[in-house]
Amino acid sequence: MNISAVSAGNKDQNMTTRCGFVALVGAPNAGKSTLLNRVSGAKLSIVSPKAQTTRFRTLGIVMRDQAQMIFVDLPGIFKPRRRLDRAMVNAAWNGSQDADLTLLMIDAKAGLRDDVREIVEKLSQSSKKVWLVLNKTDLVGPARLLPLTQEISGLIKVEHVFMVSARSGDGVEDLMDHVAGALEEGPFLYPEDDLTDLPDRLLAAELVREQIFMQTHEEIPYQATVETESFKERPDGSVRIEVTIYVSRPGHKAILIGEGGQKIKSIGARARAELQDLLDRPCHLFLNVKERAGWDEEKARLRAIGLDDNT
Repeated sequence: MNISAVSAGNKDQNMTTRCGFVALVGAPNAGKSTLLNRVSGAKLSIVSPKAQTTRFRTLGIVMRDQAQMIFVDLPGIFKPRRRLDRAMVNAAWNGSQDADLTLLMIDAKAGLRDDVREIVEKLSQSSKKVWLVLNKTDLVGPARLLPLTQEISGLIKVEHVFMVSARSGDGVEDLMDHVAGALEEGPFLYPEDDLTDLPDRLLAAELVREQIFMQTHEEIPYQATVETESFKERPDGSVRIEVTIYVSRPGHKAILIGEGGQKIKSIGARARAELQDLLDRPCHLFLNVKERAGWDEEKARLRAIGLDDNT
């Protein structure tokens, strides 16, 4: 564990502690990563307006009173086509089954689309405890929320319903209070000042990938993967990071580099700024772009980004 929050101080050892895993499950772009970043107070999961941004399980450790809530941001569930897609969907369903509590997140503005309905129906077959979280409720009139809630409740048994805006924070504190109180009694599984179990080198790759999503268009973000090749501490306290971006086609490589190298410089500069803020130290980030057709079918590439290759 490399990223820490400020410690909450010494706890009364006689007080009862609670701990558990809370899975964030839903369709792509439901706002799962935005909620994780909101409750953790740090950018642990990358966010973009494009769907299917999250590719692997991202864990955020949140302390609240005497409870340690271990939120698990999972890839959005969609119809898979590639080995990469299958691994992402597999990670989502496995993460849900392993959790103590599942938060079914649904974009209230988009409503009960066919893909969302399929997720709800499959989740209803599990015996796991499920809470419904309607997100983006600040974009929807109150008259639409009750019928949507009733329709979803007719498909799956949910213990509680929460209406939130992960972007603005509306309703999130109430959700957090209820989650903290619902977890089983037990010891903390992580040190109280930990924020995530992701290694810094994986976070570095993800922040670069986020900028690819933000600064390029159409299929390019989905046809690229990012791996940290080297992460070396320097005597002055800074870190030197070398990252490789793999793309499927020569044309994608040219677009990512840009005229005179301007695009890749912009991607690197913004990713470096985010990384320095997250790690709280100077970072020297070097990017390299390589063409590698079929990377999304390679087991080694999937393992490198933290996905199970048994798909």
